[in-house]
Amino acid sequence: MKKLLLSLLLGCTTLATSAETIGDVSTTFKLLSPNDKVVVDVFDDPVVDGVSCYLSHAKTGGYAGALGLAEDTSDAAVACRQVGPISFKEKVDKQDEVFNARSSFLFKHVRVVRMVDVKRNTLVYLVYSDKIIDGSPKNSVTAVPVPANQPIPVK
Repeated sequence: MKKLLLSLLLGCTTLATSAETIGDVSTTFKLLSPNDKVVVDVFDDPVVDGVSCYLSHAKTGGYAGALGLAEDTSDAAVACRQVGPISFKEKVDKQDEVFNARSSFLFKHVRVVRMVDVKRNTLVYLVYSDKIIDGSPKNSVTAVPVPANQPIPVK
């Protein structure tokens, strides 16, 4: 039982892809503890070179937030852009999770999924929040067109 609990705790602290924080803005003022914030992170698509995604998400402050025990709201947005020549490291799945980060101590995550629109030769990125019992329908979507002369290699 202890091994199961330990592996669950360690698993909740990992990211599918590492993100770099670009900045944040405070949305509330708290006198003696950290403010609630909107944080902007960036991560590169792990399989598609030349595409970076900017993710804004809520971060709960207060004492619980400072200790990593607070549950962040499900508010998030994503904007993915071509930042260099697009190339594929391998064939891509029609739908694949490219990023996840925990937004509560144990059971809630912010996830970004890449989908391929083969007909339009476009990569579509969706951000949403899930929770083991009750997820959220709040979401955001963005798309990166791939040049017509470069078909997306789909598995």
